[in-house]
Amino acid sequence: MSDLAETAALESTPTIEGEEKSRVAMTQAAIDLLASLVDKHGQLMFHQSGGCCDGSSPMCFPEGDFLTSEADVLLGHFELPIDDADKAGLDFWMSTEQFEYWKHTHLTIDVVPGRGSGFSVESPTGNRFIIRSTLMDVA
Repeated sequence: MSDLAETAALESTPTIEGEEKSRVAMTQAAIDLLASLVDKHGQLMFHQSGGCCDGSSPMCFPEGDFLTSEADVLLGHFELPIDDADKAGLDFWMSTEQFEYWKHTHLTIDVVPGRGSGFSVESPTGNRFIIRSTLMDVA
């Protein structure tokens, strides 16, 4: 597989105070799938928990269907290019506990064939979101 920097089509805007580097990106395949999901479900959000198995996969929900709190960290904000004229905002959240483990990684949201067993909105499409990670310099 090629370097993740080559496959990342869209970087998030940093949202952690004092940070200037993006922590989250997505591939073109993720953007394409999200465009169809936004059309069907409206505004979306991601949450990455620290569970095992599918609980460690990024879960995509209609915005507000998953309630975040001080136990979560907003890692980045995307402006998805939905079509020539429109964009849709999308936040990427992670549980604070999981962030402690992954704070030195850059995450890339990608899509693979298959179904997860979670409640993520892409489940019926026959595809699932996954995270590809690389170490990053957070200094």
